Amino acid sequence: MTDRDLRCSRRKFLASAAALAVATQAKLPAAEPADPHTSFRSRPAKPSLDGRKPIAVATTVYRPLSHSFHIAGRFLHGYATDCGFHTPHQYVHSVYTEQTPENDLTSDLAREFNFQRAKSISEALLDGDKLAVEGVLLIAEHGNYPRNEKGQILYPRWEMFQQIVEAFRKAGRSVPVFCDKHLSYDWKKAKQMVDWSRELKFPFMAGSSLPVTWRRPELELPLNAPVEDALVAAYGPIEVYGFHALEALQCMLERRKGGETGIRAVTCVTGKNVWKAGDSGAWSWDLLDAALSRSETVCPGDIRQNVGAFSVQGQPAAPATAFLIEYRDGTRGTVLLLNGHIQDFVFAAKVRGESRPASCMFHLPPPPGARYFDGLVLNIEKLLNNGRSPYPVERTLLTSGALDYLMTSHFKRGERIETPELEVRYTATAESNFLRGSVAPPV
Repeated sequence: MTDRDLRCSRRKFLASAAALAVATQAKLPAAEPADPHTSFRSRPAKPSLDGRKPIAVATTVYRPLSHSFHIAGRFLHGYATDCGFHTPHQYVHSVYTEQTPENDLTSDLAREFNFQRAKSISEALLDGDKLAVEGVLLIAEHGNYPRNEKGQILYPRWEMFQQIVEAFRKAGRSVPVFCDKHLSYDWKKAKQMVDWSRELKFPFMAGSSLPVTWRRPELELPLNAPVEDALVAAYGPIEVYGFHALEALQCMLERRKGGETGIRAVTCVTGKNVWKAGDSGAWSWDLLDAALSRSETVCPGDIRQNVGAFSVQGQPAAPATAFLIEYRDGTRGTVLLLNGHIQDFVFAAKVRGESRPASCMFHLPPPPGARYFDGLVLNIEKLLNNGRSPYPVERTLLTSGALDYLMTSHFKRGERIETPELEVRYTATAESNFLRGSVAPPV
């Protein structure tokens, strides 16, 4: 089932509930038939485990509003789609958390939903020497971890993934794995993770929620689009949000003519050097204007004065940052982090033969619900139901490597870094898999 299939009116949904209930595993499970008198958005019933398959969650921390809260929580509670209440075909069998802060939720949730609180990843996945689950969610985001000299947070994604692989080897069987956000802060470790998935032949999906959230307008570049230049304007901390912006850029550029062939070099510049780079033609002011035309938060005034001048909703008053990406086929990509001027993610691209840039906003409904996770979880369900990732893991392999080398460039004060290792080749899927329609359609 594609995301388009998830759009339906209340009347159409209620009329077709019986037919949807027998959807095959080759498709996303249909939304559960909802009693029109039941307030499932405010008082949902606890989903039954009948007919659902067990999955394990391996995470760094499970606290309110963490990525585990949003991703694993949708498998625990179910969640609302525009068709009604949706219960995944999978349930949480076990949870391993590496850190347990004072606001840890696993103890209370384990009592409520009767899942196992595992003392190790091996215990979460195995029953003796046999796999006890049919899928694994690796969510190593948030928690108290150090940074290296480049400013990268040393989340143990590679180390936790290695333990998952060791459990697969012990069991002699593997199951699909999802890895939240980038694969690792280190290119070599990221590459090793993909190599392990290929060696053991298990479906592997990774990445950000940005490529699969709503777009305004619903821009889907056609496959083999003759894109020459593209830009994403965003905000936030350089590594944590920079990755999201890279994924937003890559999910668009991977559809260009010839497919993805990799990245030749990257450069990270900051402060006044960002504006100098734009004035010299290293990135396009025209594309920035086109992208900002889609922003719902753009600040009045001169961008060069706004960026870095003040803090907005807890985001740092950081100087402008530019990621300059040289693709191997000559295409150019740019990410601009513009704290103080915008508070959203917007995109624009120059397409040969088109008089105006293609552009859109990646719509991110805010916490506490953070409903952009709906799109990510729906695609994780495709991975678990179909036994294949709905989009290539190579996308996130490439963005993981790009981010690592961009952080090196930043550490070296804007040095251009050649990246022969990033000859990552793949072809985008025909369907972009992003959410469509309204976030909150009429009841």
